[in-house]
Amino acid sequence: MATYEDIYGKRVKEFATDPTLTSSYEGQVWYDKSTGVLKSVVSFAAWSSTSNMVNALARPQGAGTTSAGLSMGGQDGSDTKLTVTEEYNGTGWSLGGSMPAAKSDHAGAGTQTAAFAAGGSPYLNSAYNYNGTSWSGIPNIGTARQKFAGCGTTTASLVFGAQVPGSPPQGGQTEEYNGSSWSEQNDLGTARAKLAGCGTQTAGLGFGGYQPSLPSNPKQKAQTEQYDGTSWSEVSDMITATSGGGGAGTQTAAIAFGGNTPSLTTATQDWDGTSWTTSPVTLGTAAGNVGGAGTNTSALSIAGYAPSVTSNVEEYNISINTITAAAWAAGGSISTVRTNVGSTSEGSQTAAMVWGGRTGPPPSGPFTSNKSDTYDGSSFSTAPNLNTASRTRSGGGTTSAAWCAGGTSPTYINSTEEFNGSSWTSVTNAPLVFFASGTGAQTAGLIVGINSDVDNPGGSDAYPGISLEYDGTNWATGGSPSADRTSAGCSGTQTAGTLISGQNAPGTSPGGSLVTTIEEYNGSSWTSGGASVVAAKELQAACRGTQTATLITGGNINPPAAGITSCSIYDGTSTATTASMGTGRRGHGSDGGPSSGLVMTGQSSGPPANNNPNYTANAEEFTAATTAIASKTLTTS
Repeated sequence: MATYEDIYGKRVKEFATDPTLTSSYEGQVWYDKSTGVLKSVVSFAAWSSTSNMVNALARPQGAGTTSAGLSMGGQDGSDTKLTVTEEYNGTGWSLGGSMPAAKSDHAGAGTQTAAFAAGGSPYLNSAYNYNGTSWSGIPNIGTARQKFAGCGTTTASLVFGAQVPGSPPQGGQTEEYNGSSWSEQNDLGTARAKLAGCGTQTAGLGFGGYQPSLPSNPKQKAQTEQYDGTSWSEVSDMITATSGGGGAGTQTAAIAFGGNTPSLTTATQDWDGTSWTTSPVTLGTAAGNVGGAGTNTSALSIAGYAPSVTSNVEEYNISINTITAAAWAAGGSISTVRTNVGSTSEGSQTAAMVWGGRTGPPPSGPFTSNKSDTYDGSSFSTAPNLNTASRTRSGGGTTSAAWCAGGTSPTYINSTEEFNGSSWTSVTNAPLVFFASGTGAQTAGLIVGINSDVDNPGGSDAYPGISLEYDGTNWATGGSPSADRTSAGCSGTQTAGTLISGQNAPGTSPGGSLVTTIEEYNGSSWTSGGASVVAAKELQAACRGTQTATLITGGNINPPAAGITSCSIYDGTSTATTASMGTGRRGHGSDGGPSSGLVMTGQSSGPPANNNPNYTANAEEFTAATTAIASKTLTTS
């Protein structure tokens, strides 16, 4: 028998510990002296959680790949059909162009920049193409239907299966689209709805599905059929009959996952062009009526019922890499819980500071706090008090060089303070009274999203529509954002800052509305940036990082007034979802950024109030997604 050296021209090396692994180690074998086993780098299959979608929904249609995925339409928890389109960049989800009309239970396929959607509930025949930005109408399909499958491209589309009005409600109708018109083709051999599909117009694959039948026969179907561009032929059945499951791949290499058996399942099944096998790996959460996209080695399971509508997405990969999803973990608890706090902006997950805020509970007071606390990555420590108690004290800096300005106490103030690592000192007052958002270093601070009653003392709030700059000694007026708004988030520096979401000023159109707008500052003027995935307010100290890498956390979408768990990352161009926090927050502090972020205290639920039970004391710590090559122990099995 040939030896390893005969085959590879190399001897098996010995290591005291695993070497630093690269892709060059794939297939190579070494001996781990510390454990006495042979190891290698080999491909393995796994499902892993990835960032949630912007919307919780079921019955969407998926398209694209795991690095450029697409979800089209669907329905929410109240069964309302949706026009929403979401795009996946391999890490998180962002909103795409809305569909011309709401759809769920429709067929579709393609890529993120060239997809089609046809039919849908309730018994639609409308069809559209997506170009990566917007949707446009194409000719209607010939048979109005819902709960069917599709594959192919925008110029070579294939749809098959059906639930139609009348009896029997399930059908096998098949249609092709050539870029200008639809034509009816030979039906599936087994009429059914809620089936999955993949492949191309001339090499399609349909599997699973649903067909009410005699009580002795299951409603879920295991039949698999192949399409050759003219007709369907039945091939080997699935191992487990499913309906409403996801599918991805080609006619000769596919994957099926999730669905109903009739109970929700986590099962994954592999197709090699001849037969199905049950995969040893399963979805992390059983889900049905999911969207599917990708290939048999790299796929997405999108949203669905689990058992209620969900925004969860899982990614399947066969590779040499171990993927660890982004996640939040509980940190230490603060001794004085509060909301509407300020926090450092240039610190880190292991060196951050939070100050001021609103306390309670009523009817006792005071409702504003002079407390400040530092966080070291595991616990909070009480720091010296502010000189002026106030809530919504914007600012930034680090734990050894922090600054804060403005706030409400309970009326608006212009007080400015600096922290040197041991005490707070009152310094030059700001030129107006306000509460706002702040970022930047102690010697280069930026204030934006200003809410002030200086023009109308004691009356309605005024939004001067300017930004302020602080150099550690003096204040100056900076550039004006395009729209007056408040309760926004901000991140970055004085010469490369952001203004994120917030609430439009009264008197603007539409006044008081929440927006997703992001603007960017270059030290003198503001310009349009991307858009946030969620319109929210109470973000003053909830967005931290650089102008091209900002972690946006929580906020208030009002209604409901509860703090939300949603988080996203802005890359200077677009915003995509990332892992959600364990606890909804608004008016909270934060620091760090997309690689290792931190949130501190804030209000978790309830209406605006000085209500301690609705505040959260604990910090949460964010760890970004990682991909690493993993070694496997070789065995004889």
